[in-house]
Formats: sequence, structure tokens, C-alpha cells
Amino acid sequence: MTQLWVERTGTRRFTGHSSRGAQVLVGSEDVEGVFTPGELLKIALAACSGMASDQPLARRLGDDYRAVIRVSGAADREKEVYPLLEETLELDLSGLSDEDRQRVRTVVDRAVDAVCTVGRTLRSGSTVTFGVRDVGA
Repeated sequence: MTQLWVERTGTRRFTGHSSRGAQVLVGSEDVEGVFTPGELLKIALAACSGMASDQPLARRLGDDYRAVIRVSGAADREKEVYPLLEETLELDLSGLSDEDRQRVRTVVDRAVDAVCTVGRTLRSGSTVTFGVRDVGA
């Protein structure tokens, strides 16, 4: 199983790591060159939807199809939650009939609903635990 962790690299600045060698810079909005944790949540959602729909779209549009998934949602700072996250998958479906366009939409919706773990987790809610461990002893 891939291990994940973040290390503090400055004031409100962290580097996220995976045991597979990936890194991502994380920090607050006033820090240049980083993603905020909320932005990473949104990117994870969009990427998950893209990955879930990739094979069905490649079968219908070809392996070299172009897709952009935009995701947005303002934070409710009083409750510190994102009450609404909106995703839009942008595709060029101009070469398809109206019937085939609708079929693509249906297949993509089903694929994302069935296998996008991030979206399914956000929709269903998840138990999150947090603890503090003293590593100095």
C-alpha cells in the first residue's frame, strides 16, 4: 500500500509525499507556487472523475480524445466546509449524432457514479480520525 505524508517546510507550507516518489507543494492561498488543501481536494475529485470515465470515453472517442474537467466550489468559512462542488467535463462531441452524444453522457455518468472513489466518498461521508504521537521519546 502506498504511504502518504506531509512534511512542514515553512510557515503554513508543506510538501506532500508518496512512497512512490511523487511530491506536491501545499500551503495557504498567500503562498506562491502551492496548492491549498481545498484545491487538492477539488483536483482529486476532478482527476478521479476523469480516470473513471477514461476507458469508456476512449472506446467511443478514440485514445487521443481531449478532455478538461473543471471543478469549483466556494468554502463556507463559517462552517469550514465546501457545501457544493461542481464538476464540468468538457469534450468535443461534434462528430457524434445526438443519440451518440446522449449515450456518451449516460455512460460517463454511470462510470463516474460507479467507480470514482473520491466522489463516492464525498457524497456518502466518511469517518476521519486524527491523533497526535510523540516521536521524541
